[in-house]
Amino acid sequence: MSLPFWCIFISALLIFIAKVPVAKAMAEEGGGRYDNHYPRNQQTRLNGLGARALAAHLNSFEAFPLFAVGVLMAHVTQTSGFLVDGLALTFVVSRVLYLLFYWFDLHWQRSLVWSVGFACSMLLMLSPALK
Repeated sequence: MSLPFWCIFISALLIFIAKVPVAKAMAEEGGGRYDNHYPRNQQTRLNGLGARALAAHLNSFEAFPLFAVGVLMAHVTQTSGFLVDGLALTFVVSRVLYLLFYWFDLHWQRSLVWSVGFACSMLLMLSPALK
């Protein structure tokens, strides 16, 4: 499997890794109990780290399709090499940093790495035109 495909896999995992602190915050909010009957209601009551973790988790769902499409566009047009590999790897690193920066409330750093990840996705989509 190619490096960009591994990066898609890792990015998909990051969506669910991002949920871990949300679940922890939900359990703390619920007096040690995760409300599996009405989890969305419980999520609306989160604040602080829990609310930021939820926002980071939801943003991971938003960022993933653009990235996956970019990698697949490069793949189906047989665009490969250092540029595609580098963009895919940079996207994954930016998403890991994005989660950490969101969790620790580093707002401008979070916005910066979000922009880097978004640019990687867009450049992956344009990579067939750049070859």
